[in-house]
This record gives sequence, C-alpha cells and structure tokens, in this order.
Amino acid sequence: MARRKKQFKAITGMADILPKEHLIWQKVEKVVTAMANFYDFSKISTPILEEEELFIKGTGQVTDIVEKQMYSFRTKGKEKVVLRPELTPSLIRAYIENGMEVLSKPVKLWSWGPVFRYERPQKGRYRQFHHFDFEIMGDESPVVDALLIQLCCSVLSALNLFEWKLEINSIGCRDCRLYYRRKLKSYYKKRIKQLCPNCRKRIEKNPLRLLDCKEEKCQRVRKSAPQIINLLCESCHKHFYSVLEFLDIMEISYVLNPYLVRGLDYYEKTVFEIIPENKEEARQSALIGGGRYDKLIEELGGKPTPAIGAAGGIERIIEEIKEKKININLKGKSFEAFEKNQKIFLVQLGEMAKKKSLVLIEKFKKAGLKIGQNLGKDNLRIQLHLASKANVKYSLILGQKEALEEKIILRDMETGIQEVFSFKEIIKEMKKRLKD
Repeated sequence: MARRKKQFKAITGMADILPKEHLIWQKVEKVVTAMANFYDFSKISTPILEEEELFIKGTGQVTDIVEKQMYSFRTKGKEKVVLRPELTPSLIRAYIENGMEVLSKPVKLWSWGPVFRYERPQKGRYRQFHHFDFEIMGDESPVVDALLIQLCCSVLSALNLFEWKLEINSIGCRDCRLYYRRKLKSYYKKRIKQLCPNCRKRIEKNPLRLLDCKEEKCQRVRKSAPQIINLLCESCHKHFYSVLEFLDIMEISYVLNPYLVRGLDYYEKTVFEIIPENKEEARQSALIGGGRYDKLIEELGGKPTPAIGAAGGIERIIEEIKEKKININLKGKSFEAFEKNQKIFLVQLGEMAKKKSLVLIEKFKKAGLKIGQNLGKDNLRIQLHLASKANVKYSLILGQKEALEEKIILRDMETGIQEVFSFKEIIKEMKKRLKD
C-alpha cells in the first residue's frame, strides 16, 4: 500500500496572504504611503534579523516581548540574534549607524514590514504580523505629539474607518515615575492575593505593567490604583496639557485613560492607543499605538535626542475593514498629489499661529495639496531657510496678528513678493497658482 505523502501546512500563527487578499493590502499600503508623504516622512527598511541585545536594551528586560515573545537564537557564528518583535529599536539603530543624527531636525522616518512575536494565536493576533511605523526624532514640542496623533487618525479616516476611540495618558518623565512606582508598589502589595501570578512577579520588577494586565481580577484591583496624572511634575503636566489643547483645536476626540501605560519600557510622557469602539476585546485589539521616548536614542548609543513614534497593526486594521464591510476604493481621492515634491511651505510664528496651523494643514490635506511645515520651530528666518532648502515655490506666513484676523501672507519665493489672503481664499488661490 502506497504511503500517503505528507501535506505541509503554514507554521502555527503564521498566515498566507492570498492573491485576493493582496488587493486590500495594497490599498492600505497606498493610504499609509500617501499620509506619510503628506507629513514629509521618508521611508526606510531595516532587516528582520537584529542583534538580540538591541531589543533587550531598547524594549526592556522585563517586558513581555523580551521575557516571553522574542524569537531568538544563535547563528552558526555564535551570534545571538532575534527576529525583530517591533520596528522602533531597528529604526533607531539604522538612524544612528547611518549618520542620520547630523540631519536637520526633526528627522521623520516611516517603515512597513513583518514583525515576529511568540504568543498564543487568536483573532487579529499572529506570530508573524505586519506593522507600519512612524518615528519623529529631534523635536520635543507637544505640537509634534499632536501632529503624530493626527497622522494616525488620518490613516484610519482615509480608509473609511471611523468607529474607534483615541485613549491618551501621560506617564511622565523618569523623575515623576520614580515617586509613582513607589506609590503603586505600596498599593498593590496590600492586594497581592487578588492578583494573577504574572502580576505578583511584576510588583518588584516592573510595577507600571500591573496597570496593563488584561486579567479581569487585576483590572478590578486597578480601578482604585493611584493615577500618575495627579503626580506629574510641572514640566510634564504642562507638556501634556498642551498636547490635549492641540487635539481640541484639531477637533480630535479623545478619552483620558489614567491607566494607559503601553507595554514597553522606553515610553515617557505622552502615550496613546486608538482602539475599536464598542468591541468587547477592544482592549487587546489596538489598531494603532505609540508614545514619546526621549531617552531611548541616547540609551542605544546615539546623542541625547527627544523622539516620538507610533505603530499600526495592519492585520488588525484589515480585519476591522472586513468586519465593517467597508468599501475602500481609492478612486477619486487625490492621494497621488502627495507623492509629488511639495510646492508650499507653512511658516508660523507664535502659539496662536501654531494652533491655527494645525487646522490649516488638515484643510490642505483634504484639498489634496501637500504643504511642508516644521511646527517645532518658531524662528521666521530658520523656517524661511527650510522653505528655500526645500525649493518650494510659495511660503505661507502666519503670525500672531494674521492668526487673530484669520489671514495669511502668501510669499513668492522667487520674487519675494508678498500678498495677503483670508483663510477662506487661500486654498482656492494656491490651487489656481499651482495649476498655472
């Protein structure tokens, strides 16, 4: 009797992407690429294999990723390597190694590709999955936090995904957290018998992770835990208040979640997640998440550099699109315009102008016009120099007076001629000039 040939199957937790599936993948990638181009991010690709130490040092020794989820092994040359479990440390390694620290700040990088974590496969959670990733290096301004969140929201909106909520928190700087960790440990030690086995270990190693536990009994204990939002230092409080103020101006709804910490050790100050709304498992199904990591670049061997980043789970986003039966036909959307070199640069001066700039940027995006900016800078000469360096045809200058009057100065970069237009007129005027 002939032996039956073995039928091979994909490894558990790793799925094929079939031809019909690729259509939706291509559309999602097109949207992410367009939004990255609009906000002036440059694409970078890094290897899927990295030194194990990069993630132990970068992600954190006592995180779930390092303790339980990394695919790590020794090569024939005895090197300890890992299949990357996330993208941020890889991008920072590339940023430092390839001399990008000398570039004018901020440096904006984005990436797209597979990541690997050994965990129990379930709906929307695989062992090989895919992320898109945005990183901004070299700007500590809270407006940059808001701008990154706006970019993440724009990706979902462009895919016709609107049933989600933004949760946000500040976990402060290291000084804030030192005092908070002590209070947290004291609170949880008194309730140790009510915790799951994992959380009992975390009390000493990494008490912040207690707030991130998904076990129902641990979430019950968490309800009365001290909140770091009440213990922020003056600088962190001011930063977080400004981020929320910018989100209000952009009319981005958010929910303050005082127990949101994210699962990685490098985060500080702003952290956020965008999760599906009205979904029982939403807590474990964040579509996009991120936060600020002002010390990580220095810890990985670079110069002290403030930074912030966010990553989106592509499989989870596609699952959400399918569940909602959303049509994401991109015909008619002017995404192609974002791929061309920018011809407009927005210069802003002062806090009021910065706030109005965020609204204007969104209007230009909806009109399909790419507009360059560096909202972290406040100096007129520096911003005009950046506009000149970018070879734009026009600069739009928005000062405090103009912001109050809802007017803007249009400057021809070749002739130096300046004209004043109202906010209502400027997009129509720019479309006409760029067409001519």
